Amino acid sequence: MHNLRQYKVPLQRYMAMMDLQERNEKLFYKLLIDNVEELLPIVYTPTVGEACQKYGSIFRRPQGLYISLKEKGKILEVLKNWPERNIQVIVVTDGERILGLGDLGCQGMGIPVGKLSLYTALGGLRPSACLPVTIDVGTNNKQLLNDEFYIGLKQKRATGQEYAELVDEFMTAVKQNYGEKVLTQFEDFANHNAFELLAKYSPTHLVFNDDIQGTASVVLAGLLAALKLVGGTLADHKFLFLGAGEAGTGIAELIALEISKQIEAPIEETRKKIWLVDSQGLIVSSRKESLQHFKKPWAHEHEPVKELLDAVKAIKPTVLIGSSGVGKTFTKEVVEAMASFNEKPLILALSNPTSQSECTAEEAYTWSEGRAIFASGSPFDPVEYNGKVFVPGQANNAYIFPGFGLGLIISGAIRVHDDLLLAASEALAAQVKQENFNKGLIYPPFSNIRKISAHIAAKVAAKAYELGLASRLPRPKDLVQYAESCMYSPVYRCYR
Repeated sequence: MHNLRQYKVPLQRYMAMMDLQERNEKLFYKLLIDNVEELLPIVYTPTVGEACQKYGSIFRRPQGLYISLKEKGKILEVLKNWPERNIQVIVVTDGERILGLGDLGCQGMGIPVGKLSLYTALGGLRPSACLPVTIDVGTNNKQLLNDEFYIGLKQKRATGQEYAELVDEFMTAVKQNYGEKVLTQFEDFANHNAFELLAKYSPTHLVFNDDIQGTASVVLAGLLAALKLVGGTLADHKFLFLGAGEAGTGIAELIALEISKQIEAPIEETRKKIWLVDSQGLIVSSRKESLQHFKKPWAHEHEPVKELLDAVKAIKPTVLIGSSGVGKTFTKEVVEAMASFNEKPLILALSNPTSQSECTAEEAYTWSEGRAIFASGSPFDPVEYNGKVFVPGQANNAYIFPGFGLGLIISGAIRVHDDLLLAASEALAAQVKQENFNKGLIYPPFSNIRKISAHIAAKVAAKAYELGLASRLPRPKDLVQYAESCMYSPVYRCYR
């Protein structure tokens, strides 16, 4: 750690960590587990975003499996080239929408590699059971196509049937090679593909999309915890989203599901408490014809509203959630409006990396005169306002997906059901202690993350057993203890 701290540039720290992972895997994980709060922003967002942008020029060795259009018809053979046989989790991307940075093509590999190192460090999956995959179908990023160090296919992205056939061959090969119980996590696909792939493969494979489902589960957990600070039930609140892509609609759907479960009302009814604003303004029923299919359920009766500020004033939400990928969109006027009709406005600026955040922690606390409850996607330092220190929470998917994945694996689950996501949210919210609430936090500290992951895994596994989705029988008596006993720990073996 002393040597790592000598590097002042985050990207250099990232490179040093990647070198260490290559040289001494156990030591890499020991370092990451013991210094998780300090190193998480290095191995994942925000630094991993910069690493993906510069991946070609910092490239040392391939860390995952690349499958390109050239391997069409031979994907099963390519999978068999990977040296490890027993794979439990695959994280796969096609690099089309990396964080809020757009199309980075083949250089998106940094994301599956980073995610899987968190699966091991935070969720205790064996490193050898993790497989990072990038599907290279080209890139539409002109800068990369002209970059001499770009490591992928130098062609425009394949789409339509050619693309669908390649992904389908990959999904079939995964099941053939690794069986029914391997978890495939889709990561950073563009909106139009992400929803379709999740809908297409959910009935036949164990699949999970972290951008749609993981983000939703983390945010719902934060909202459930925040009720202790703002009072009322989830059904008493009104939600307004800026951004109606994968994250926005995914979160909205999970909130609506949780409310309908709590008040036993149909989901069509509970969706009406949730409003979304996209690049064209408020999503209302008069726009229904021109909307993408995943936005249609959110088109409610209201006159058209162009700007976010006007939407805030018209809807008067108690919760404002940003998932637009566009920075500086929660302006002073927007935050002041939220604070004018809410005693404690709940403001979540979720876009990553930090440069794309809708507002900073300091802005949220200052403009709301210290009344806002704030959380963000990327980390912010504590803020002092009027002599009081506010600690912003981080709605980081790393709270959910490692424990969620562990829960699926220890129960031998064969499908993902929405109730498993709700169980994960409730388990995370239950881990927030009174001393966290006193600082205005709606998430527990990352320092206990492995304990938290074990509790989430236990709740997810219990739900999988209850729904008849688990195949590992008999069911272990104490699921928390069982989850902890399954977790990988980086210790050197003793040799006599």
